[in-house]
Amino acid sequence: MSKTVKHKTAETPPSRRMANRNVRPFFEKLAATIDEPVTELNYSSDFELLIAVILSAQATDVSVNIATQQLYPVANTPEAILALGEEGLKSYIKNIGLYNSKAKNVIKTCQDLIEKFDSTVPDNRKDLESLAGVGRKTANVVLNTAFGQPTMAVDTHIFRVGNRTGLATGKTVLMVEKKLVERIPEDLLLDAHHYLILHGRYTCQARTPKCGACPVYEECMFKDKAKFVEL
Repeated sequence: MSKTVKHKTAETPPSRRMANRNVRPFFEKLAATIDEPVTELNYSSDFELLIAVILSAQATDVSVNIATQQLYPVANTPEAILALGEEGLKSYIKNIGLYNSKAKNVIKTCQDLIEKFDSTVPDNRKDLESLAGVGRKTANVVLNTAFGQPTMAVDTHIFRVGNRTGLATGKTVLMVEKKLVERIPEDLLLDAHHYLILHGRYTCQARTPKCGACPVYEECMFKDKAKFVEL
């Protein structure tokens, strides 16, 4: 009896380019099925969002929410987290991957926010990226979610969706980001990041995409999509 080979869709090469005429319908269909294009990180201030996004690098939103649910009632300002100290902070975030380095970055970020930005989260890329633990992706998330700027934060989900669907193909995160910004109509760009990440997280999954339940099946250029219709 022959062994069944599982398709490793996360490793498939980029699909052919999606036709320009299909880009708007692609997002309109996602909008029709995703009621709330928002982050799944829990936060109630710009600062809480910034810290949650720093903590979410190479970690799940669920694990971050579990940690911040305990942390934020105790410390949810730069001054309060700085007062905890690095070791104190670790006790709240030890369920999150890379918590040692993240604790160090968060403490340094809190120091910089107090000393350089009057304890206020910056609303521009240059200042955000000057903070410890804040790279381009994190800055894009904060600029988009906190300040309503039409940025595109490309994580593993969006990188996969862009390449697999043919919406925006590229070998690097930056290449995919630039192509998405170029291709997505301006009036759709603000929410596009969340539509793509939620679609990638729950439907266009890495190993077993749920093509049979995909609202953008017709627009998608993934050549093996018919093989996954039953999932």
